[in-house]
Amino acid sequence: MDMKYAKIQQFIGACDELIGGSYMLADTNIAEMLKAISKSGELKELFNTATDGFDYPAAKRAYLKYPAEPGAQHGIAYLPSDRKDILAFVFCILVELDAGAIKFNDFLRRYFYSDGSFTASFSGFTERMIRPFRDIVRSCFPDYGRKGQLESAAKRHDAVLESLFERVTVERARIAAIPLLGEERSASEIILDELAAAVGRKDVNEICAILSGYRYFLRYINAEDSVSAGLFTLSDEL
Repeated sequence: MDMKYAKIQQFIGACDELIGGSYMLADTNIAEMLKAISKSGELKELFNTATDGFDYPAAKRAYLKYPAEPGAQHGIAYLPSDRKDILAFVFCILVELDAGAIKFNDFLRRYFYSDGSFTASFSGFTERMIRPFRDIVRSCFPDYGRKGQLESAAKRHDAVLESLFERVTVERARIAAIPLLGEERSASEIILDELAAAVGRKDVNEICAILSGYRYFLRYINAEDSVSAGLFTLSDEL
């Protein structure tokens, strides 16, 4: 592996350490991610491009919702639907966390609250925000880790399916927080269960068919947003 990809490997490894590591080591792992970016010309160029013209204050207002809904005690975090904006948004959050401009414990408690457990909240943060961020960066370097050979189409396809499955999980939580009639709630659960099953089977035709119907369902209950848009964006890559 040449030096360029060794530096990208350092970044991916730091992401993996954050995702699979301890909540107590989060500050260290976030610092290592940013340090890896600073050492890689390719990564610096990627994030300079992603953040060029990106309105971070507006993105925080749009994707960090507090409270999650009127009367709720906690908020919720979403990701933009555009891959470039996801890179910029998460990168800016990581910079603020590392600098102390955002207090990590407060951030977890406010936007990823889970039964009062920091460990569970941290897991939600890494799965819903860091894992998609890492996967997008990795996809920007298709020959990463392949000794100069382009990554196979099958592997890219599997990566999209993995990201889609994660998005379905996030979408399920989002819909669960929306007040719905009984039959609407039942329909949403059936659709998302079938979608998750189709993703698990890697049945692209069924995934696209279910999402086509789900788009109209969301319009019917007036619940389209950036999170649901991410499902449709990913499906276009299949």
